[in-house]
Amino acid sequence: MKNIPPYLMCFSHLRWDFVYQRPQHLLSRFANDCIVYFLEEPMFTDEPESTIQFTRKLPNLWVGVPLISNSEEAAVDTVLTQLLDKFFATKTVEDFAFWYYTPMALNFTSKYNPKITIFDCMDELSAFKNAPAKLKDLEKQLMNKADIVFTGGHALYEAKKNQHANIFPFPSSIDKDHFAAARGKIAEPEDQAKIKGVKLGFYGVIDERFDIELIRQMADARPDWQLVLIGPVVKISPDILPRNANIHYLGQKSYDELPAYLSGWDIALIPFLLNESTRFISPTKTPEYMSAGRPVISTPIRDVVHPYGVNKLVHIGSTAEEFIAYATQELAISNKSQWLSRSDAFLADNCWDNTYASMTDKIQCTLKNKGKISLAS
Repeated sequence: MKNIPPYLMCFSHLRWDFVYQRPQHLLSRFANDCIVYFLEEPMFTDEPESTIQFTRKLPNLWVGVPLISNSEEAAVDTVLTQLLDKFFATKTVEDFAFWYYTPMALNFTSKYNPKITIFDCMDELSAFKNAPAKLKDLEKQLMNKADIVFTGGHALYEAKKNQHANIFPFPSSIDKDHFAAARGKIAEPEDQAKIKGVKLGFYGVIDERFDIELIRQMADARPDWQLVLIGPVVKISPDILPRNANIHYLGQKSYDELPAYLSGWDIALIPFLLNESTRFISPTKTPEYMSAGRPVISTPIRDVVHPYGVNKLVHIGSTAEEFIAYATQELAISNKSQWLSRSDAFLADNCWDNTYASMTDKIQCTLKNKGKISLAS
């Protein structure tokens, strides 16, 4: 049993049932050591009274969705404060850790004083499309309020390290056994099995970070290759996506389904644009693809270049021509055992259990020394 508060309340801009990623990996592990409440952003309802609807996802993990009456939409932060006051009426706030993914939650939580405040700065949210205007100011406030800060990668850590005295980089980890299943004999899902030929795949959110033109140019240049794209399309119009016959949009799949799709790919892609939205990202899919035994080609995202590119574990390309050249090179290699051995050795200590253990060690140390750490102003 970890020596952490008995309850944890997480404030998230991502929904639990959207894409299974960092929040789910970490908080499902916290739920082994404390009771977790995962509070999502509000939804609006025609019901006359606002409430928080809780659903049990794990024995000790509850997902809460604030359902705000349409009649109270103009005063949403006031309503959320009232709903949390009601939630804490039968609980002791000092028994809680507050875990923030979104600084916007300070609009209705700033008055509370939990046992410890943790900011897991997963992304540079202010650079994302449709980011709220207040986000940067609220992040500064959260940096001042937080007892400890984690970042989702080293590039983000370098950008934030002077803003807090107790900040640590924690890049994305992997569930090795889950993705290693793709190396064995798994039947491809029906929607992918009917796609014949060389398959180059991507899974993740298809949004403003996704390099649509790179995919279009690859598909144009190599009509004999099949490009399989898995994931929801958000914040961009589906109408702008290329519709070549060899590009296949299979939609969102569950985390459990991903190894079966990976098993049918020849090469895995990370086709992100280089812009403000991707400047500090640390794609979880990099080590996941590698664990699945799939060669990886990525655009020069900083946290992919360092460490994976410089260690020659992942190909780094900037253009469709470079992606095609690296893919051609990989398709000509029949025995990938040497790369697999180096890849596995590099990822040997990389797992979510280790990340969770290291994070909780930092949290326990922070609790022990709380009040002794001088936070940056």
